[in-house]
Amino acid sequence: MVDVGGFLASLTPITRVSGAFAVMIGLLAGYWLLRVGREARHGQVPRAAWWTVPGLAMLLFAPVLDVPALFGIGAAILLIAEFWPGAFAFGEHKPGVAWPLVSLLLGAVLTLGIVRATEVDSVAVGAALVLLLAGAGGLISSVLYPAAPTRTPGFNVRWQKAQSPELPDLTVTLTEHGAQLRNVSRRTLNLAGWSPASVNGWLRLRDETGHPLNTLRAGQTAFLPLDGQESGVRVWYVAGGTAGAPLLFRADWTPRVHANYRVLN
Repeated sequence: MVDVGGFLASLTPITRVSGAFAVMIGLLAGYWLLRVGREARHGQVPRAAWWTVPGLAMLLFAPVLDVPALFGIGAAILLIAEFWPGAFAFGEHKPGVAWPLVSLLLGAVLTLGIVRATEVDSVAVGAALVLLLAGAGGLISSVLYPAAPTRTPGFNVRWQKAQSPELPDLTVTLTEHGAQLRNVSRRTLNLAGWSPASVNGWLRLRDETGHPLNTLRAGQTAFLPLDGQESGVRVWYVAGGTAGAPLLFRADWTPRVHANYRVLN
């Protein structure tokens, strides 16, 4: 049986953390886990947001180690993890559960060893908290991440009768280097292919870094390389599941090189 009184008495450095401060750390950790779960439902996984874990550890150990500078560094890291543009990003695959489970197991084993120890090492406590928090975040991100379609629609969609939805699922914005395609619907779109309006072709959709995209989740964007003489695009896709009817997105515009010759009726 664990001697709770002896365990609490051995937490001499840890007792420098007040109850209110510990509650604040717990609330910040809970908020981060909730945000990880919310973003995972939209198909996004943590990137810079992982800095929240060491940031919270620095906040916690600023009073424990009596190093006030850790508090400022930890707070700065938390702000970066929260507001950095790439805090969360769309994942190409469903995150695995292997490393989160290993992290949770190591954290649980370390916590059990701390509870049974006669003297508690502050570093061990911090390591246990970091492992448990990181493992919980990774597990939530994997469990709540939407399942990928079993099969991606391919070239065969090009020869099927496609229809345009009553309400557009996509929007296109012209840029200096091409066009940006955005999913403005609330559902995942399974991409088949696209072509410029002036070409009877079939191209694979890609993101701005050149990686191929099989799906376009709500709010996600794709990059279409176009020159200034193109007058439109055609995008074939299937909404929701691969068993649905093929859909066609059409967008036409006056090329920029002919913008001065437009005639408005």
